[in-house]
Amino acid sequence: MEAEPVNVIEFRELARQSLPKMYYDFFAGGAEDQYTVKENEEAFHRITIQPRILLDMSSIDLSTTVLGYNISMPVMIAPTSRHQLANPSGEIATARAASACNTIMVLSISSTCSLEEVAACCNAVRFFQLCVYKRRDISAKLVQRAENNGYKAIVLTADSSRHGRREADIKNKIIVPELKNLEGLLSTKIVNDEGLNLEAMANWIRDPSFCWEDIGWLKSITKLPILIKGVLTHEDAIKALEVGAAGIIVSNHGGRQLDYCPPTISVLEEVVHAVGGKVPVFLDGGVRRGTDVFKAIALGAQAVLVGRPVIYGLAAKGEYGVRRVLEMLKDELELTMTLSGCSSVKEITRSHVRTKHDQKLLSML
Repeated sequence: MEAEPVNVIEFRELARQSLPKMYYDFFAGGAEDQYTVKENEEAFHRITIQPRILLDMSSIDLSTTVLGYNISMPVMIAPTSRHQLANPSGEIATARAASACNTIMVLSISSTCSLEEVAACCNAVRFFQLCVYKRRDISAKLVQRAENNGYKAIVLTADSSRHGRREADIKNKIIVPELKNLEGLLSTKIVNDEGLNLEAMANWIRDPSFCWEDIGWLKSITKLPILIKGVLTHEDAIKALEVGAAGIIVSNHGGRQLDYCPPTISVLEEVVHAVGGKVPVFLDGGVRRGTDVFKAIALGAQAVLVGRPVIYGLAAKGEYGVRRVLEMLKDELELTMTLSGCSSVKEITRSHVRTKHDQKLLSML
Protein backbone atom coordinates (compact mmCIF):
# COMPACT_ATOMS: atom_id res chain seq x y z
CA MET A 1 0.00 0.00 0.00
CA GLU A 2 1.52 3.34 -1.09
CA ALA A 3 2.12 5.96 1.57
CA GLU A 4 -0.12 9.01 1.57
CA PRO A 5 1.84 12.17 0.61
CA VAL A 6 2.64 14.39 3.58
CA ASN A 7 3.32 17.53 1.51
CA VAL A 8 2.59 18.99 -1.91
CA ILE A 9 6.06 18.21 -3.24
CA GLU A 10 5.50 14.46 -2.83
CA PHE A 11 2.55 14.59 -5.25
CA ARG A 12 5.02 15.27 -8.07
CA GLU A 13 6.57 11.82 -7.85
CA LEU A 14 3.13 10.19 -7.65
CA ALA A 15 2.14 12.09 -10.80
CA ARG A 16 5.32 10.94 -12.55
CA GLN A 17 4.46 7.34 -11.70
CA SER A 18 0.83 7.78 -12.79
CA LEU A 19 1.29 9.49 -16.16
CA PRO A 20 2.76 8.47 -19.51
CA LYS A 21 6.19 10.11 -19.82
CA MET A 22 4.99 12.36 -22.65
CA TYR A 23 2.24 13.87 -20.49
CA TYR A 24 4.32 14.12 -17.34
CA ASP A 25 7.02 15.96 -19.29
CA PHE A 26 4.37 18.26 -20.78
CA PHE A 27 3.15 19.33 -17.34
CA ALA A 28 6.48 19.37 -15.51
CA GLY A 29 8.71 20.82 -18.20
CA GLY A 30 9.71 24.35 -19.05
CA ALA A 31 11.49 26.32 -21.72
CA GLU A 32 15.00 25.52 -22.97
CA ASP A 33 17.46 25.06 -20.04
CA GLN A 34 14.61 25.25 -17.50
CA TYR A 35 16.55 27.77 -15.43
CA THR A 36 13.41 29.77 -14.63
CA VAL A 37 11.43 26.64 -13.74
CA LYS A 38 14.02 25.73 -11.10
CA GLU A 39 14.56 29.30 -9.88
CA ASN A 40 10.83 29.88 -9.32
CA GLU A 41 11.12 27.38 -6.45
CA GLU A 42 14.71 28.04 -5.38
CA ALA A 43 14.18 31.80 -4.96
CA PHE A 44 11.69 31.12 -2.15
CA HIS A 45 14.42 29.20 -0.31
CA ARG A 46 16.56 32.34 -0.12
CA ILE A 47 13.91 34.25 1.87
CA THR A 48 13.77 33.71 5.62
CA ILE A 49 10.89 34.30 8.01
CA GLN A 50 11.22 36.64 11.00
CA PRO A 51 8.77 35.30 13.61
CA ARG A 52 7.28 37.26 16.51
CA ILE A 53 6.73 35.41 19.78
CA LEU A 54 4.46 35.47 22.84
CA LEU A 55 1.38 36.64 20.97
CA ASP A 56 -2.15 35.26 21.34
CA MET A 57 -2.44 32.64 18.59
CA SER A 58 -5.54 30.87 19.87
CA SER A 59 -7.51 31.85 16.75
CA ILE A 60 -6.12 32.03 13.19
CA ASP A 61 -8.05 33.52 10.25
CA LEU A 62 -6.75 32.58 6.79
CA SER A 63 -9.62 34.09 4.82
CA THR A 64 -9.21 36.93 2.35
CA THR A 65 -11.02 38.57 -0.56
CA VAL A 66 -10.15 38.68 -4.25
CA LEU A 67 -12.03 41.26 -6.34
CA GLY A 68 -14.66 41.27 -3.59
CA TYR A 69 -15.10 37.48 -3.46
CA ASN A 70 -14.48 35.84 -0.11
CA ILE A 71 -12.15 32.83 -0.19
CA SER A 72 -10.96 30.56 2.61
CA MET A 73 -7.24 31.23 2.07
CA PRO A 74 -4.98 33.38 -0.14
CA VAL A 75 -4.41 30.46 -2.55
CA MET A 76 -6.14 30.12 -5.92
CA ILE A 77 -5.86 27.67 -8.80
CA ALA A 78 -3.80 29.02 -11.70
CA PRO A 79 -4.84 28.46 -15.32
CA THR A 80 -3.21 25.29 -16.64
CA SER A 81 -4.15 23.53 -19.85
CA ARG A 82 -5.50 20.11 -20.76
CA HIS A 83 -6.40 18.58 -17.40
CA GLN A 84 -7.82 15.44 -19.03
CA LEU A 85 -4.25 14.46 -19.92
CA ALA A 86 -3.75 14.20 -16.15
CA ASN A 87 -7.10 12.61 -15.27
CA PRO A 88 -10.22 11.70 -17.31
CA SER A 89 -12.39 13.98 -15.14
CA GLY A 90 -10.26 16.93 -16.19
CA GLU A 91 -11.17 20.47 -15.21
CA ILE A 92 -14.48 19.34 -13.72
CA ALA A 93 -12.62 17.54 -10.93
CA THR A 94 -10.37 20.57 -10.43
CA ALA A 95 -13.31 22.95 -10.21
CA ARG A 96 -15.11 20.72 -7.71
CA ALA A 97 -11.99 20.63 -5.53
CA ALA A 98 -11.79 24.44 -5.69
CA SER A 99 -15.44 24.64 -4.64
CA ALA A 100 -14.92 22.19 -1.77
CA CYS A 101 -11.98 24.29 -0.52
CA ASN A 102 -13.84 27.58 -1.05
CA THR A 103 -11.33 29.15 -3.38
CA ILE A 104 -11.16 30.49 -6.93
CA MET A 105 -10.26 28.53 -10.04
CA VAL A 106 -8.94 30.23 -13.16
CA LEU A 107 -10.03 28.07 -16.09
CA SER A 108 -7.54 27.85 -18.96
CA ILE A 109 -8.73 28.77 -22.44
CA SER A 110 -6.97 25.52 -23.44
CA SER A 111 -9.13 23.36 -21.20
CA THR A 112 -10.23 19.85 -22.14
CA CYS A 113 -13.68 20.43 -20.63
CA SER A 114 -15.68 23.30 -22.08
CA LEU A 115 -16.18 26.46 -20.05
CA GLU A 116 -19.89 25.62 -20.00
CA GLU A 117 -19.28 22.12 -18.59
CA VAL A 118 -17.07 23.53 -15.85
CA ALA A 119 -19.60 26.25 -15.02
CA ALA A 120 -22.37 23.66 -14.66
CA CYS A 121 -20.45 21.21 -12.46
CA CYS A 122 -20.30 23.17 -9.18
CA ASN A 123 -20.62 26.61 -7.59
CA ALA A 124 -16.91 27.54 -7.43
CA VAL A 125 -16.04 31.15 -8.15
CA ARG A 126 -14.39 30.95 -11.57
CA PHE A 127 -12.26 33.31 -13.64
CA PHE A 128 -11.56 32.71 -17.34
CA GLN A 129 -8.06 32.88 -18.80
CA LEU A 130 -7.77 34.44 -22.24
CA CYS A 131 -5.06 34.34 -24.91
CA VAL A 132 -6.10 36.61 -27.76
CA TYR A 133 -6.34 34.91 -31.15
CA LYS A 134 -5.74 36.29 -34.64
CA ARG A 135 -9.47 35.76 -35.13
CA ARG A 136 -10.65 38.46 -32.74
CA ASP A 137 -14.27 37.45 -33.32
CA ILE A 138 -13.50 34.04 -31.77
CA SER A 139 -11.80 35.67 -28.77
CA ALA A 140 -14.84 37.91 -28.34
CA LYS A 141 -17.19 34.90 -28.46
CA LEU A 142 -15.16 33.13 -25.77
CA VAL A 143 -15.25 36.20 -23.51
CA GLN A 144 -19.01 36.51 -24.00
CA ARG A 145 -19.53 32.82 -23.28
CA ALA A 146 -17.52 33.17 -20.07
CA GLU A 147 -19.53 36.19 -19.00
CA ASN A 148 -22.85 34.46 -19.82
CA ASN A 149 -21.81 31.39 -17.81
CA GLY A 150 -21.02 33.23 -14.60
CA TYR A 151 -17.26 33.65 -14.78
CA LYS A 152 -16.31 36.63 -12.64
CA ALA A 153 -13.14 37.98 -14.30
CA ILE A 154 -10.98 37.69 -17.40
CA VAL A 155 -7.33 36.78 -16.83
CA LEU A 156 -5.41 38.01 -19.87
CA THR A 157 -2.22 36.01 -20.39
CA ALA A 158 0.15 38.60 -21.82
CA ASP A 159 3.43 36.69 -22.21
CA SER A 160 2.47 34.24 -24.96
CA SER A 161 2.72 36.02 -28.31
CA ARG A 162 4.59 32.88 -29.40
CA HIS A 163 4.90 29.43 -27.87
CA GLY A 164 7.94 28.88 -25.64
CA ARG A 165 10.53 26.32 -26.77
CA ARG A 166 9.79 23.29 -24.58
CA GLU A 167 12.35 20.78 -25.68
CA ALA A 168 10.86 17.76 -23.88
CA ASP A 169 7.66 18.22 -25.91
CA ILE A 170 9.70 18.44 -29.11
CA LYS A 171 11.60 15.24 -28.28
CA ASN A 172 8.40 13.44 -27.30
CA LYS A 173 6.61 14.61 -30.49
CA ILE A 174 3.61 15.41 -28.33
CA ILE A 175 0.18 15.42 -29.93
CA VAL A 176 -2.52 17.05 -27.82
CA PRO A 177 -6.32 16.97 -28.07
CA GLU A 178 -8.21 19.70 -29.88
CA LEU A 179 -9.24 22.62 -27.69
CA LYS A 180 -12.71 21.96 -26.29
CA ASN A 181 -13.63 25.65 -26.14
CA LEU A 182 -12.92 26.04 -29.87
CA GLU A 183 -15.22 23.24 -31.06
CA GLY A 184 -17.33 24.57 -33.90
CA LEU A 185 -15.33 27.80 -34.04
CA LEU A 186 -11.91 26.86 -35.36
CA SER A 187 -10.17 23.67 -36.45
CA THR A 188 -6.96 23.16 -34.51
CA LYS A 189 -5.85 19.91 -36.16
CA ILE A 190 -2.28 20.78 -37.06
CA VAL A 191 0.55 18.30 -37.42
CA ASN A 192 3.94 19.29 -38.79
CA ASP A 193 6.68 17.06 -40.21
CA GLU A 194 7.87 16.01 -36.75
CA GLY A 195 4.37 15.10 -35.61
CA LEU A 196 4.24 17.95 -33.07
CA ASN A 197 1.03 19.92 -33.18
CA LEU A 198 1.25 21.86 -29.90
CA GLU A 199 3.73 24.59 -30.84
CA ALA A 200 2.46 24.85 -34.41
CA MET A 201 -1.14 25.16 -33.23
CA ALA A 202 -0.33 27.84 -30.64
CA ASN A 203 1.66 29.92 -33.10
CA TRP A 204 -1.02 29.53 -35.77
CA ILE A 205 -3.96 30.77 -33.71
CA ARG A 206 -2.42 33.35 -31.31
CA ASP A 207 -2.19 37.01 -32.27
CA PRO A 208 1.43 38.25 -31.90
CA SER A 209 0.33 41.82 -32.71
CA PHE A 210 -1.86 42.15 -29.59
CA CYS A 211 -0.45 45.01 -27.50
CA TRP A 212 -1.25 47.52 -24.76
CA GLU A 213 -3.39 49.64 -27.11
CA ASP A 214 -5.64 46.62 -27.72
CA ILE A 215 -6.71 46.34 -24.07
CA GLY A 216 -9.30 49.00 -24.91
CA TRP A 217 -10.88 46.58 -27.40
CA LEU A 218 -11.00 43.85 -24.75
CA LYS A 219 -12.61 46.20 -22.23
CA SER A 220 -15.19 47.24 -24.84
CA ILE A 221 -16.52 43.67 -25.25
CA THR A 222 -16.99 42.76 -21.57
CA LYS A 223 -18.17 44.17 -18.27
CA LEU A 224 -15.90 41.76 -16.38
CA PRO A 225 -12.77 43.02 -14.60
CA ILE A 226 -9.53 42.22 -16.43
CA LEU A 227 -6.45 40.90 -14.65
CA ILE A 228 -3.18 41.05 -16.61
CA LYS A 229 -0.99 37.97 -16.11
CA GLY A 230 2.70 37.98 -17.02
CA VAL A 231 3.92 41.25 -15.46
CA LEU A 232 7.55 41.10 -14.25
CA THR A 233 8.72 44.73 -14.29
CA HIS A 234 8.00 48.12 -12.77
CA GLU A 235 7.42 49.55 -16.26
CA ASP A 236 4.80 46.98 -17.25
CA ALA A 237 3.05 47.29 -13.90
CA ILE A 238 2.58 51.02 -14.56
CA LYS A 239 1.36 50.25 -18.11
CA ALA A 240 -1.19 47.82 -16.68
CA LEU A 241 -2.52 50.55 -14.40
CA GLU A 242 -2.69 53.00 -17.30
CA VAL A 243 -4.86 50.68 -19.41
CA GLY A 244 -7.26 50.05 -16.52
CA ALA A 245 -6.34 46.56 -15.32
CA ALA A 246 -8.34 45.49 -12.26
CA GLY A 247 -5.37 43.52 -10.98
CA ILE A 248 -1.92 42.23 -11.86
CA ILE A 249 -0.55 38.70 -11.74
CA VAL A 250 3.23 38.57 -11.40
CA SER A 251 4.01 35.52 -13.54
CA ASN A 252 6.63 34.07 -15.86
CA HIS A 253 4.29 31.36 -17.14
CA GLY A 254 5.84 28.82 -14.79
CA GLY A 255 9.11 29.09 -16.70
CA ARG A 256 7.44 27.73 -19.84
CA GLN A 257 7.87 30.76 -22.10
CA LEU A 258 11.08 32.84 -21.83
CA ASP A 259 13.89 31.07 -20.03
CA TYR A 260 16.27 33.13 -17.85
CA CYS A 261 13.62 35.65 -16.91
CA PRO A 262 13.55 36.26 -13.15
CA PRO A 263 11.76 34.06 -10.63
CA THR A 264 8.48 35.72 -9.76
CA ILE A 265 9.04 36.06 -6.00
CA SER A 266 12.24 38.05 -6.72
CA VAL A 267 10.36 40.78 -8.65
CA LEU A 268 7.13 40.81 -6.66
CA GLU A 269 8.13 43.80 -4.52
CA GLU A 270 9.16 45.81 -7.59
CA VAL A 271 5.68 45.37 -9.05
CA VAL A 272 3.92 46.00 -5.73
CA HIS A 273 5.81 49.28 -5.28
CA ALA A 274 4.97 50.37 -8.84
CA VAL A 275 1.26 49.68 -8.28
CA GLY A 276 1.20 51.54 -4.98
CA GLY A 277 -1.95 49.83 -3.72
CA LYS A 278 -4.12 50.99 -6.62
CA VAL A 279 -5.00 47.43 -7.67
CA PRO A 280 -4.34 44.02 -6.09
CA VAL A 281 -1.18 42.15 -7.05
CA PHE A 282 -1.07 38.35 -7.15
CA LEU A 283 1.85 35.94 -7.58
CA ASP A 284 2.09 32.84 -9.73
CA GLY A 285 5.07 30.49 -9.92
CA GLY A 286 7.03 28.20 -7.64
CA VAL A 287 4.63 28.01 -4.68
CA ARG A 288 5.07 24.57 -3.08
CA ARG A 289 4.74 25.25 0.68
CA GLY A 290 2.59 27.23 3.07
CA THR A 291 5.78 29.11 3.95
CA ASP A 292 5.97 30.21 0.28
CA VAL A 293 2.44 31.60 0.51
CA PHE A 294 3.38 33.45 3.71
CA LYS A 295 6.48 34.96 2.06
CA ALA A 296 4.51 36.13 -0.97
CA ILE A 297 1.87 37.79 1.22
CA ALA A 298 4.60 39.47 3.28
CA LEU A 299 6.13 40.89 0.10
CA GLY A 300 2.83 42.40 -1.00
CA ALA A 301 0.80 39.77 -2.84
CA GLN A 302 -2.90 39.63 -2.01
CA ALA A 303 -2.95 35.92 -2.90
CA VAL A 304 -0.98 33.33 -4.87
CA LEU A 305 -1.92 31.00 -7.69
CA VAL A 306 -0.72 27.40 -7.92
CA GLY A 307 -0.49 25.45 -11.16
CA ARG A 308 1.71 22.36 -11.35
CA PRO A 309 0.90 21.11 -7.79
CA VAL A 310 -2.79 21.06 -8.74
CA ILE A 311 -2.01 19.03 -11.86
CA TYR A 312 0.16 16.62 -9.84
CA GLY A 313 -2.63 16.12 -7.32
CA LEU A 314 -5.13 15.58 -10.15
CA ALA A 315 -2.88 13.04 -11.88
CA ALA A 316 -2.18 11.12 -8.68
CA LYS A 317 -5.58 11.07 -7.01
CA GLY A 318 -8.17 12.95 -9.09
CA GLU A 319 -10.46 15.45 -7.38
CA TYR A 320 -9.35 14.19 -3.97
CA GLY A 321 -5.73 14.86 -4.92
CA VAL A 322 -6.44 18.46 -5.90
CA ARG A 323 -8.33 18.96 -2.67
CA ARG A 324 -5.43 17.53 -0.65
CA VAL A 325 -2.94 19.82 -2.38
CA LEU A 326 -5.05 22.86 -1.46
CA GLU A 327 -5.64 21.60 2.09
CA MET A 328 -1.94 20.94 2.62
CA LEU A 329 -1.01 24.47 1.56
CA LYS A 330 -3.75 25.84 3.82
CA ASP A 331 -2.66 23.76 6.82
CA GLU A 332 1.00 24.72 6.34
CA LEU A 333 0.10 28.39 5.99
CA GLU A 334 -1.96 28.24 9.17
CA LEU A 335 0.97 26.70 11.06
CA THR A 336 3.41 29.24 9.61
CA MET A 337 1.15 32.12 10.65
CA THR A 338 0.75 30.66 14.15
CA LEU A 339 4.48 30.23 14.68
CA SER A 340 5.22 33.67 13.18
CA GLY A 341 2.75 35.55 15.36
CA CYS A 342 0.15 36.43 12.70
CA SER A 343 -3.45 35.68 13.62
CA SER A 344 -4.85 36.90 10.28
CA VAL A 345 -3.61 37.33 6.71
CA LYS A 346 -3.76 41.12 7.21
CA GLU A 347 -1.19 40.84 10.01
CA ILE A 348 1.46 39.37 7.68
CA THR A 349 3.76 42.30 6.90
CA ARG A 350 7.06 43.07 5.20
CA SER A 351 8.78 42.93 8.58
CA HIS A 352 8.01 39.20 8.79
CA VAL A 353 10.47 38.24 6.04
CA ARG A 354 14.08 38.91 5.18
CA THR A 355 15.24 38.70 1.56
CA LYS A 356 18.74 38.28 0.17
CA HIS A 357 18.79 42.04 -0.47
CA ASP A 358 17.85 42.73 3.16
CA GLN A 359 20.63 40.43 4.35
CA LYS A 360 23.19 42.31 2.24
CA LEU A 361 22.05 45.63 3.69
CA LEU A 362 22.31 44.27 7.23
CA SER A 363 25.82 42.97 6.59
CA MET A 364 26.87 46.50 5.58
CA LEU A 365 25.68 48.03 8.85
